[in-house]
Amino acid sequence: MKKYILILLIAFGFQTITNAQTLDDYFKIAAENNPGLQAKYKSFEASMERVVQVSSLPDPNLSFGYFISPVETRVGPQQARFSLTQMFPWFGTLKAQENAATLLAEANYQAFLDARNKLYYQVAAAYFPLYELEELISIEQENQRILTSYKEISNVKFKNDQGAMVDVLRVDIMLKDAVTNLSILNQKKKPLVTRFNKLLNRDVNEAISIKDSLVIAERDEGYRRDSLLTENPLLEELDLKVKASEAQEQAAIKQGLPKLGVGLDYVIVGERPDMTLEDNGRDVFMPMVTMSIPIFRGKYKAAQKEAQLMQESFTLQKNEIANRLESSYEIVWFEIQKQFELIQLYQEQILESQQSLNLLFTDYGNSGKDFEEVLRMQQQILKYQKLKATALSEYHIALAELDYLTAKTR
Repeated sequence: MKKYILILLIAFGFQTITNAQTLDDYFKIAAENNPGLQAKYKSFEASMERVVQVSSLPDPNLSFGYFISPVETRVGPQQARFSLTQMFPWFGTLKAQENAATLLAEANYQAFLDARNKLYYQVAAAYFPLYELEELISIEQENQRILTSYKEISNVKFKNDQGAMVDVLRVDIMLKDAVTNLSILNQKKKPLVTRFNKLLNRDVNEAISIKDSLVIAERDEGYRRDSLLTENPLLEELDLKVKASEAQEQAAIKQGLPKLGVGLDYVIVGERPDMTLEDNGRDVFMPMVTMSIPIFRGKYKAAQKEAQLMQESFTLQKNEIANRLESSYEIVWFEIQKQFELIQLYQEQILESQQSLNLLFTDYGNSGKDFEEVLRMQQQILKYQKLKATALSEYHIALAELDYLTAKTR
């Protein structure tokens, strides 16, 4: 396939602002302000807090008991009891839970990265139609100017008996079409500007700066395909979820093992007034060791099975997403190639049609005939100019989608 670069310079009528912003600037603004993306990041931050929760020991238990009827002992009556107990999960349980929570937090971060990349694509998909709209407006304005000059010329020809009145009427009909088309295009600007500004979470009337040139370059076959399945956050997220489920399985196994506890009982003992003893009224300290007995195994086996099934689920999801990415890549790659070839075709058609128009217009100026062919050729140029503007927009939107599929970072 031939290698070449086609550079199209397109002038637009958007409001010029002092510090012109590029599309990359708008990506940055969207990343900082878009509430949906901010929500994804908050979700990631929340999952990081989960790590501390699951890796901490359970709270100790403190209990107090008061003997309404004191229990008499040799050294005096027992009046009250304090008990403090701390349970410890089996060795490695907290670490396994921490690993699972950490991996899930990392998975949420990958989900945030995918949301960011998708937002970039959405911004681009809203940005390039603004190029197209302004180009169409410019084309229609130029068409009006040309048709107005044609009307003046046809009027002069008619008054000098060198043309027909029908030529004037034909131009007038086309001018009315052009006026209506221009009005519709101007009305279309507001919803497009609103959509773009809302993606950036800013006022709908905020000015948008559009650069005045675009570079269209043919990409090599398989452009960025090598990063399709190796750097995609969606696949990274599912890989991490598989690992998190494996850690959860290990945590479930360890949770099914006994839990150990240590504690201390402190008993307040009153003095016996009826005799003198060496330990009379001495309070009692009693260290304790406890152990849970996990005899109800159903919940632990169910937790292990749940983790295993989630591993299978995430693996299948990863395969499904990988298949979808590959098929989407082929579709988008075809769209890029198609629009690239169409842009070239329309550019060539415009140039050749313009040459034909010049010849026809020269003949009309000499003979006053075939004015209908002049108008037809002018409308043909108009059609190709509009098609080229649309193809240019579609090309860049498709390229932005390919960047999203291949997780291109900026």
